[in-house]
Amino acid sequence: MMLETMRNTWWTSIALLLAQACSGGAGSPASTGATGGVGAIASVPATGGSPPAAGGVGALGGSAPAAVGGTAGSSPVGAGGTTFGNSGGQISGAGGTSAAGGLSGSGGTGVAGSSPAGAGGSSGGSAGAGGGSAGASGGSAGASGASAGASGAGGDGPYSPCPTDGTACKILPLGDSITFGLGTSDQSAYRVGLFQKAMADGKHITYVGSLMAGPTTVDGVSFPRNNEGHSGWTIDQIAGIVPSPALSDDPDIILLMIGTNDMYMGSPGTAPQRLASLIDKIIGVSARPLLVVAQITPLASGNMTVETYNAALPAIIDARATAGKHIELVDMYTGFSTSWLADGVHPNAQGNAHMADVWYAAIKDVLR
Repeated sequence: MMLETMRNTWWTSIALLLAQACSGGAGSPASTGATGGVGAIASVPATGGSPPAAGGVGALGGSAPAAVGGTAGSSPVGAGGTTFGNSGGQISGAGGTSAAGGLSGSGGTGVAGSSPAGAGGSSGGSAGAGGGSAGASGGSAGASGASAGASGAGGDGPYSPCPTDGTACKILPLGDSITFGLGTSDQSAYRVGLFQKAMADGKHITYVGSLMAGPTTVDGVSFPRNNEGHSGWTIDQIAGIVPSPALSDDPDIILLMIGTNDMYMGSPGTAPQRLASLIDKIIGVSARPLLVVAQITPLASGNMTVETYNAALPAIIDARATAGKHIELVDMYTGFSTSWLADGVHPNAQGNAHMADVWYAAIKDVLR
């Protein structure tokens, strides 16, 4: 009898142990992914139930299925695309910003660690702090995504309008008689000095335009005499040759200095507004070239209108640069002595050398 009682007790203990072992039916829970993604983190269900809520992340390295009947756990994040658990922690939440201000936003899919950036943006950066990295290809990770820089849509490096095939960068000198070269014996204007500086730095430039002025050679090298400097012309008259013939040669860089004749002809008070219209007309033909606009040089007399005009130019240029246009302002007024004027209006050799310095400082970084 005692032996029978012991046998029954032994079988009862075995049955209890088996029951405890089977009570985990759904197997061990899948672990949650690392914290620190951009979107909100939702836990994976404890026993392999339904997927986590939107914004959740699968288990580290992907949601592991439960031992018996569990569900794999990755789920979509909000506005940044779909996250798949196989690449580690959560990738893009709200999407990285691009150079053009776009967001990766809706429609992007974070597969194998990459999500498309907006227009002009390049994907890059790492997943959020504490999250797993997004994979070898580098995903966009919210505000940490890299922007494309000045090159605009699809750019791979700093902006340069100049050719990459070894041909000369085409520069259009556009303006009045100061651009043409009155005031110097050889009508070289600033163009010779600028050409010499580019050659000294090993940069390859040429000038384009419908007019010819200046020497035929400079330092033993053939000098491009082309320009679009029209003696006595105002802002409105320059606007009359845009797009043709002024832009017919498809220049890479445009050096615009105009307004001196407007200071004592017509209405100097409206000159800034008319310059703004001219700038928009040039940009409207092609947004590719770099447009460099100069504040004009001083006059020996009646200089108050020059100062008023020049003071209005920064706001005009800044507004267009902020809108993403390739435009710069250079200051030809500050530091320019009226003793550098050959006749009270046109720069002499020293004045033109100063202008060449200012122009070259503005464009040297985009030359090749």
